[in-house]
Amino acid sequence: MNPAAAPSLHERLLAHYPMLAALPAGEAQAVLARDAMHLKAPTGMLLFDEGAPCGGFPMVLAGAVRVARGSPGGRSLELYRVTPGELCVVSASCLFGHAAMSAHGVAAEDTELVLLNPAGFERWCTHAPFRQYVFGIFADRLADLMALAEAVAFQRLDQRLAAALLGRGAVLRATHQSLADELGTVREIVSRLLKRFERQGWIAVGRERIDVLDSTALRTLAAGEAPRPV
Repeated sequence: MNPAAAPSLHERLLAHYPMLAALPAGEAQAVLARDAMHLKAPTGMLLFDEGAPCGGFPMVLAGAVRVARGSPGGRSLELYRVTPGELCVVSASCLFGHAAMSAHGVAAEDTELVLLNPAGFERWCTHAPFRQYVFGIFADRLADLMALAEAVAFQRLDQRLAAALLGRGAVLRATHQSLADELGTVREIVSRLLKRFERQGWIAVGRERIDVLDSTALRTLAAGEAPRPV
């Protein structure tokens, strides 16, 4: 008995982006054959950069793409992550506006994706199901970015760090630098706050590892209902 054939690229995309099934017969396959590249990116690989022309539209099959804005001083602020089934609104906005990229994207882990070239993206956007999906993601991302702007403007950094430590399980595999990048600050400040949290007994800090010992205390701080750790 022959083993089952591996799913095609089109079938794998459909599993994460079911709206492609609503395209006219053969349309998805035609674009994938002519206007798309199948890429595998190792952790840390730069996929697109600020100020560069948009090379295409990424659709993630596995892994995650971290999209962030940088500063001349080397700091960065994570805007969002693109995981399987999600879309990159920075890439879409640049393609719609024929503008340069306004953020950079890095593989947050080993990542597999399909990159539609501008012609393929434009072709799929002529069909209402794909176009409506893209605009729906725009609305969701706009709400997320507004919440991020509010947090940066009005929340203390210790609140934001406490929130960043929650919802990832009892053990976080993260470096101080990766947390600093996520929060748009510098590693030294994050390290100082983590030491304060550790003195409070809320976490234990190891090498590229943080154990959450008191999630209730972190959640209370994240909600702004507790004094800063001392």
